[in-house]
Amino acid sequence: MPTLSDITSDFAVLDDWEDRYRYLIELGRELPPLPDELRTDANKVRGCASQVWLATDIRSEDGGNPVLHFLADSDAHIVRGLIAVLSAIYNNRPVEEVLTIEADPIFEKLGLKEHLTPQRSNGLASMVARVRADATTSTQETAAS
Repeated sequence: MPTLSDITSDFAVLDDWEDRYRYLIELGRELPPLPDELRTDANKVRGCASQVWLATDIRSEDGGNPVLHFLADSDAHIVRGLIAVLSAIYNNRPVEEVLTIEADPIFEKLGLKEHLTPQRSNGLASMVARVRADATTSTQETAAS
């Protein structure tokens, strides 16, 4: 999967929005498949017009620091591309870092916010909220134990 820096560079050279949408769809095609057993109601992201599943796994790495890992999928090509961008932003990062990263400025820099329909923007906000909520829950569970 490309890094956020790769995605930002690629978006910078694509002037036409049709090309950017095609690139976003291509990013979505590169997502690892979501196993059927993770397509559960508990993993569904509420607030998305499309079907979106997000399965998070937080494991202690690097001397016990919790790191967020997630797999996600959607039945919509553009949304899969947005998931790929979210993955570049949040996936495989320490939970503390996940909680400090604001996705909105990144999506604005990519020019995506202004070109998403209101429904997709709401769905994107729901996906970001879910990632951050799962990271917050893990931090609270760690503090309680």
